Amino acid sequence: MTTLIFILPFLVAYTILVVYAERKLSAFMQDRLGPMEVGYYGLLQTVADLLKLLQKEDIVPASAQRWLFKAAPILIFLPVFAGFAVLPLSPTWSGAGIQAGVFFLLAIISLDVVGIVAAGWGSHNKYSSLGTLRSIAQIISYEIPLGLAVICVCIISGSLDLQQISVLQATGNTNALFLGIPGLPTGATGGFLTWSVFQTPLLLIVWVIFFIASLAECNRAPFDLPEAESELVAGFHTEYSGFRFAIIMLAEYAMMLLVSLLGVILFWGSWNSPLPNLGSIELADWTNGPVWGVFWLITKSVVMVAVQIWVRWTFPRLRIDQLLNLSWKYLTPAALLLLLICIWWKLV
Repeated sequence: MTTLIFILPFLVAYTILVVYAERKLSAFMQDRLGPMEVGYYGLLQTVADLLKLLQKEDIVPASAQRWLFKAAPILIFLPVFAGFAVLPLSPTWSGAGIQAGVFFLLAIISLDVVGIVAAGWGSHNKYSSLGTLRSIAQIISYEIPLGLAVICVCIISGSLDLQQISVLQATGNTNALFLGIPGLPTGATGGFLTWSVFQTPLLLIVWVIFFIASLAECNRAPFDLPEAESELVAGFHTEYSGFRFAIIMLAEYAMMLLVSLLGVILFWGSWNSPLPNLGSIELADWTNGPVWGVFWLITKSVVMVAVQIWVRWTFPRLRIDQLLNLSWKYLTPAALLLLLICIWWKLV
């Protein structure tokens, strides 16, 4: 119930802001202005688009399987929405408190493919069907390196509890492979020094694999083959309009935030402050706590979302053979090797 009351309105507001930000960022990268007409500097353009979508007629193709077609957007959104329930937002708010929160989150994220299959198959449209087939191949392929990357962090931290992994990045993980960071002031403690990627620099490579695989899980460019507009009109959601199309877009942007939150929790300090204690100047202690925790977690996650947007407007879309080769020939073997190194480190 807490997730429904607080997270759903937040996701709607976040999606409106991020869609606007993506339009402006892409315009900046392409030397354009982006939205400028509705509201000051185009701030209300996304709100106007949302109102337009909600007023559009709900069209169901005559040859579509009606119940499957109508249920698909909800089946896409619900797994993503449920994933937010187990995320620790601060030292005092650990979400649902599931001890195996990592496995729950991986399982729930993978279920959105069911909704995508329902959308493509229920539409009875050749472009939607092709987008569905691509989505199945893509998500199954990239869930393997994604899962292996997450398991690497679990092995180093010795826990499947997302809150426990967050706490270890506040106090320091004695099991971590700490290689030291040159140039830091003597006596600096806490802050970014205790984040996973700094305690165990090997996890920085693991995060790169995690980030690439998360782009594929979100169907974001350069891995947006299930909805490749230049080839498949709009892919699996070609036949959708109005409110149901808005739900699909809400699910896509919510998934971007969900994988960004997971990446920050596992690799980039979770709700911990980046400021270290420097002798008697206790910056880490002053900038940690329930409110600060939410601030740091959301801020770092929004930065990751911005990186996803940056990648989308920088790299061209891959072909399907390139996409599968990247996963099976490079990311999966690399993730397996890193997993073996993490296991070896825990055993020695």
